[in-house]
Amino acid sequence: MAHDGHDHREGSELSPIALRVKAMESLLIEKGYVDPAAIDELIETYEHKIGPRNGARVVARAWSDPGFAEWLARDASAAIASLGYTGRQGEHMVALFNTPQVHNMVVCTLCSCYPWPVLGLPPVWYKSPPYRARAVSEPREVLKDFGLTIDPSREVRVWDSTAEIRYLVIPERPSGTDGWSEEKLAAIVSRDSMIGTAIVSLPS
Repeated sequence: MAHDGHDHREGSELSPIALRVKAMESLLIEKGYVDPAAIDELIETYEHKIGPRNGARVVARAWSDPGFAEWLARDASAAIASLGYTGRQGEHMVALFNTPQVHNMVVCTLCSCYPWPVLGLPPVWYKSPPYRARAVSEPREVLKDFGLTIDPSREVRVWDSTAEIRYLVIPERPSGTDGWSEEKLAAIVSRDSMIGTAIVSLPS
């Protein structure tokens, strides 16, 4: 989890590009060219629908295909690229498999490095200083804030994303999904479960 030599400016909410985008957005809204509600809806779509659906398909394939799961564990970048999900901030991927013994969660302590090709836009809370600080110092308490209580006997491992390496959590497959198609499996995988702040459960 060392940070020396890592360039965390990439993807930072304080980067020059982000500031320019914010200024442009404010100007467009002020001039009446765009509707703030439309921007919010677009961001919501990319945060929760388009982007995370890529990662969900990766998870579903890993659950359904042991050979793919082995490849994902060995070389996540190549395995993910084989499904067509490539691009900036997704070049060097590592897959973290949750097990009954280990629960993984991801943070970027110095900024907001995040695997855009498989998870879309990072959620606001992922970039917030409280999450970035507390995820490392008190991960179980942070998970409780998300409504997730991890059994004391189960290890919680926190992985610090960097400009060089980004992580994708492969959550445990819930029981009762034997025989499901990849499409049906992907539909129950949430963005937060691939960050490690949620688990996958069957729809009620």
